Amino acid sequence: QVQLTESGGGPAQAGGTLRLSCATTIDTFGDYCMAWFRQPPGKEREGIAVVYSGKDSPWYAESVKGRFTIGQGGVKSTLTLQMDNLRPDDTALYYCAAELLFPFCGVRGGGPDASDFGYWGQGTQVSVSS
Repeated sequence: QVQLTESGGGPAQAGGTLRLSCATTIDTFGDYCMAWFRQPPGKEREGIAVVYSGKDSPWYAESVKGRFTIGQGGVKSTLTLQMDNLRPDDTALYYCAAELLFPFCGVRGGGPDASDFGYWGQGTQVSVSS
């Protein structure tokens, strides 16, 4: 059974940085679509970054492109999200998600859909003040 546990959220100032981590029980990331989603207050959950084997570079939502970086941490089976130049509209509950590989991990057509991912962490809150 795949388990995901996020950490690293908290308060931040606009322009600041945070690094989220997602500890997983996945042995081989190459078999999975790995993603970060976020859910701002009162809004739908949205995919913001996806990484999977066979794709040269990760996919990012336009709202975070150039500021956020998805990657694997120094510890095996850890997914990370480096968040730089934070803005107040980055305030949200951030989730790590995984699913066995499926076509393009859903990034074609505008971005991944939360319903395509079956494994989720509990979320970590990020709050950015101006």
